[in-house]
Amino acid sequence: MENTLRIINVIIKLILLTAASLSAQEAKHHLSLQNKIDQYLTEGIPNGFSGAMLILKEGQIILNKGYGMADKENQIPYTPKSVAPIGSVTKQFTATAILKLVELGKLNLTDSLSLYFKHIPKDKKNITIHELLTHSSGLVDKIGEGDFDDISREKFFDALFAAELLHRPGSTYAYSNAGYSLLARIIELTTDLEYEFFLYENLFKPAGMTETGYLLPDWKGHLMAKGYAYGIISVGTMMERYKEMEKITWNLKGNGGIHSTPEDMYKWYKALKSNQIISTSSFEKLTTRHIKENENGTSFYGYGWAIYESTNHSKIISHNGGNRIYFHDFIYLPKEDVLIILFTNGASKEVEVAWKIKKMIFDPSYTPDPIKKNLHFLVIDYMKNNSLIEAKELIHKIKNEYLSSISYSHILNDLGYDLLRFESENNMEWAREIFKLNVDLFPNDGNSWDSLGESYFKNRQYDLAMECYKKALDLAPNSKCSWCKHATDAIKKLNELKAKLKR
Repeated sequence: MENTLRIINVIIKLILLTAASLSAQEAKHHLSLQNKIDQYLTEGIPNGFSGAMLILKEGQIILNKGYGMADKENQIPYTPKSVAPIGSVTKQFTATAILKLVELGKLNLTDSLSLYFKHIPKDKKNITIHELLTHSSGLVDKIGEGDFDDISREKFFDALFAAELLHRPGSTYAYSNAGYSLLARIIELTTDLEYEFFLYENLFKPAGMTETGYLLPDWKGHLMAKGYAYGIISVGTMMERYKEMEKITWNLKGNGGIHSTPEDMYKWYKALKSNQIISTSSFEKLTTRHIKENENGTSFYGYGWAIYESTNHSKIISHNGGNRIYFHDFIYLPKEDVLIILFTNGASKEVEVAWKIKKMIFDPSYTPDPIKKNLHFLVIDYMKNNSLIEAKELIHKIKNEYLSSISYSHILNDLGYDLLRFESENNMEWAREIFKLNVDLFPNDGNSWDSLGESYFKNRQYDLAMECYKKALDLAPNSKCSWCKHATDAIKKLNELKAKLKR
């Protein structure tokens, strides 16, 4: 008997030692991964990365840190508590709210629009809530002139219902921000509560999320992350616009623009995982592959979530959102219990790195290329630190390192005009160098020649301007193209100016 007990004790000790060894190895691996990711993001700060990253792996937070500045002008660092928009990740809050109402017996996913809206056109009256949730309603994407176009509720929905359907409802996928605004209105009609207040009482408050919403949270100014177009041009915050308007436009409500923090979005993950907000079956509906997002079926849309399959055939639940200034990414793998939350207040494809981080987590041999400056950041930063005589070096660098990202002429064209719009008086010369590069890369694009002509015109190099405008019109696809009138009017002005000088 004593020998048996000794053997059992030895076995228990071996098991405990093995577990402790495995735990130590796991902790060492997590620390190594944390250091690798942290170094990657830290080294990206001088090249334009600012924001925050929260990573959970197998139930443990291995990184929760801010990088760069939330407010460059006042030197306020970005932290996990910094507040910023989450863009279209707002949609999954709307979808969860709808499923909550289904659980409460307030509505059904098969309900049609005719139950909620009177005098709806015949082609839209049978659109269902399910079709709105899956972007298969056929409704147009947007109404009006952007996020802050202050259209009244009545005019917004009248315009939406009057617009021609993109396809037969339920037949295919076509992303519709307006469709999610319609869902927000259905929530209001069903509950007699304002959309944000319903979310606060039924989603955010139960999840312990005190830093998420449009206007309800009591945010302090120092927590708000300012936006920087291309990581370098200060544009203030969206919250300033919200407070100025004292409301959220229907172009945003329900589909985008909610603000949050990495730590609050982590609380949201926990609430969904534990079925604190909606039941297991409702969560399954939320994240079911309802409809293909593309023909080859590499991604599907659930309810407010995009659904992918990982390389080991497990589910990836994800969505991102942004407005070309702010960007947010949320990636969750339930089977592996991996969560990646990214915020940045200086959006560009160079700093939208959440999927690279995912690859780093699952492939220890993978090391991504360093974060490099986006094209705007590169040019504006170079201009601030160099004289115009060094412009050739800048053009050489662009040709050597950035050609693969200049797939269309409008990229450099937009950059040239941004230089004129946002920076100092000598920017015309720098803009002209960018426009010259553009016609070099896209010699058959009339719009690029028109822009180069404008830069010469403003610099009083009238003969060169005339050559460019004539070249632009020679390349015009038709007489009614968007820039043709500009080139035609400019030639007329140049001829008038030439006639005056002869007198």
